[in-house]
Amino acid sequence: MTADKKAHVIVVSNEKGGTGKSTISMHLAISLLQEGYHVGVVDLDGRQGTLSKYIANRIKYCQSRKLDLPIPELYSYAPQEDLDLIKASKENINRRIQELGREYDALIIDTPGTKNYLFDEAHKHADTLITPMTDSLIDLNVMADIDFESSTIGRPGHYASFIWDVKKEMAANGHPYLNWIVVGNKTSPYNSKNKNAVFEYLERLGKLYGFRFTPGLKDRLIYKELFLEGLTVLDMQHEQLKMRMTMSHIAAKREIRSIAEFICPDEEAKSA
Repeated sequence: MTADKKAHVIVVSNEKGGTGKSTISMHLAISLLQEGYHVGVVDLDGRQGTLSKYIANRIKYCQSRKLDLPIPELYSYAPQEDLDLIKASKENINRRIQELGREYDALIIDTPGTKNYLFDEAHKHADTLITPMTDSLIDLNVMADIDFESSTIGRPGHYASFIWDVKKEMAANGHPYLNWIVVGNKTSPYNSKNKNAVFEYLERLGKLYGFRFTPGLKDRLIYKELFLEGLTVLDMQHEQLKMRMTMSHIAAKREIRSIAEFICPDEEAKSA
């Protein structure tokens, strides 16, 4: 890492697809932009390109309606498959993240849902790591081997083991603290036994592995609908839109604000 690094680098990651990384990345980017920060976003899942498509939808929507909504600056990368090109690509992505870190107040990196060299390299730059988790007991296996009958937590899962290695490497390079946050995402709106069990395990795992847990976002239709227009629940009351908000929309906005405050309190973000 460079000594003149400016940006607070937020890596959104889970070694599993379908956890809603792009939704959280986009909403967090808009939240920070609305607070007046200069924000860049990096889509390292360029082949699937969910976050890139989200921003493209936003640009198209604003242009067609002549709106002036805040739009994060996007950088998109897809992994090389040729082994001879991977080394050069790794060097390029590390150099590019360092360069972008000098240009922005916050840099949000959306990682692939499967582990590859772009996934690996992104974590080396993280100040804050956000890991979205659904309320599925099955999805907990990336965090730990759990015997659900006895409620016993065994060996760390492959993702938790990877983050432990990341922490060790960062400490060895003079960056001893990683602000790791696990966020419940796409969770059931109902107070089910299954969801409560997942949340209880994540609270326990947080004490073992050194992360903070917040319940996060419920599985709401509004998030899927707004994607098509490139909007977020934070845009709905913009002076140029004035969209009608239901109680569900208001609750969704509160969820997003709560996550943003949990991840980046004002005083922390301004000192980053």
